Amino acid sequence: MSKATVGVVGMGLYIPDNYWTAEYCASLTEGRWTAESIVDKLGFKRKPVARDWEGTQYMGAQAAKDCLKNTGFDPMKIDAIVWVGEEWKERPLTTSALYVQREIEAWNAWGVDISNRCCTFITGIKMAKDMILADEEIETVLLCGGYRNNDFMQMTNPRISMLYSIGSGAAAMLLKRDHFENEVLGTHFVCDGSLFHTMSVPIGGTETPITAENLHCWMNYDIEDSDFMKSRLNEVSMPNWFTCVDRSLAKSGGLTRKDVGYLAVTQFKRSMHEYMLSEYGLKEENSTYLDNYGHVGQMDQVLSMTLGLQAGKIKDGTVISLVGAGGGYIWAAGAIRWGKINKED
Repeated sequence: MSKATVGVVGMGLYIPDNYWTAEYCASLTEGRWTAESIVDKLGFKRKPVARDWEGTQYMGAQAAKDCLKNTGFDPMKIDAIVWVGEEWKERPLTTSALYVQREIEAWNAWGVDISNRCCTFITGIKMAKDMILADEEIETVLLCGGYRNNDFMQMTNPRISMLYSIGSGAAAMLLKRDHFENEVLGTHFVCDGSLFHTMSVPIGGTETPITAENLHCWMNYDIEDSDFMKSRLNEVSMPNWFTCVDRSLAKSGGLTRKDVGYLAVTQFKRSMHEYMLSEYGLKEENSTYLDNYGHVGQMDQVLSMTLGLQAGKIKDGTVISLVGAGGGYIWAAGAIRWGKINKED
């Protein structure tokens, strides 16, 4: 008997139609950055920013609805919902997967929230595949999540300039056992806990609760030791990324970088994007640079894939390499072979 496969039935997005331009973002830095330097060094011309009513859970549910609309899939046939969005949401201590269950009326599904910063979607793909292969009662898993961490980015703080590109949005992906298209292949992760405290919101947890004295600044994301972070990332980031890339491809039936036809990678400065493409032997037409979206957290890979499909960059047989990184620090990569699966008995 041949081994079961897991395929992507379809995807969905929700991107707020409210954008901050590079010019507007520059004005928020109080003269520290120009629009030109934001475009050239940070790599975005504009970024979507959620309005007050576009909460993380709301956006995630809208992406899930878009996925169901695109696929025509019956929500009552979803067995599990895995929330891959952020913890910053409408109400603390609520289960976002169950918010989505209610909104899409997937009453037969159970749900769980996972969090792995900007690697959460790739983590969710691994977990959903493993769940489907390990449990015969799980046939279909919906991954979805929303993201609006831009709420914590104070543009007057020069220490977090690498995060000025953070915006808002949501994405969803439906995975199914023995769906003989768009096969989910291997994944791999590398973590470095020495960077655990470098990036965080210092106020608002049990360590430093919100008080009347710090209420005015509690929503300030910060990098506490930027010199250590930069030196450590310069030392390990690219090697860790390509360890993840190479191991995820090796787990995908012995693939290598030369087998990849499309790179769905997190948004970062253009020079890094071009360097990563060169390491695969790929060109600009083999990826989508997200300069019109900025960094929408763990949604970047699904956003890139969707844009790649719309532009005809991804075709039947294309091997897609998904690459991400998250604070903490985590590096992740996964692979999907798009198109029909050649099923052998």
